[in-house]
Amino acid sequence: MRGMTLIEILVVLVLIGIVMGIVGGNFLGKGEKAKGDAAKIEINQIGQTLDLYKLEVGRYPTTQEGLQALITAPSGVTNWNGPYWKSASTPKDPWGNEYKYTSPGTKGAYEIISYGADAREGGDGPNKDITSY
Repeated sequence: MRGMTLIEILVVLVLIGIVMGIVGGNFLGKGEKAKGDAAKIEINQIGQTLDLYKLEVGRYPTTQEGLQALITAPSGVTNWNGPYWKSASTPKDPWGNEYKYTSPGTKGAYEIISYGADAREGGDGPNKDITSY
């Protein structure tokens, strides 16, 4: 009889492990999706801030000036009335990486990109690039 209860306990532990693996996998996937959604929202917020910058300065920051132009006035820029970004440092994506900013962009006046979880161009799933266009 004792052998049977030990086997039953082992079976229950294996089943619990399987269920936890499935549930844990679903939560991990949702966490990465949430980070992607957060990056999209922040890219939109940066875009709105860039629009305010353009309204006051007359142009978007150049690629060389970057998003730092939202925090400190680039040299030679008149009508700068910032800082435009609430933080003292340039925004980072949810994975802790700098957003890539170019102006002019390939499909508009500017482009903001997060390279996703792997911080490299391209990819699928959590490694997918998130862009402003």
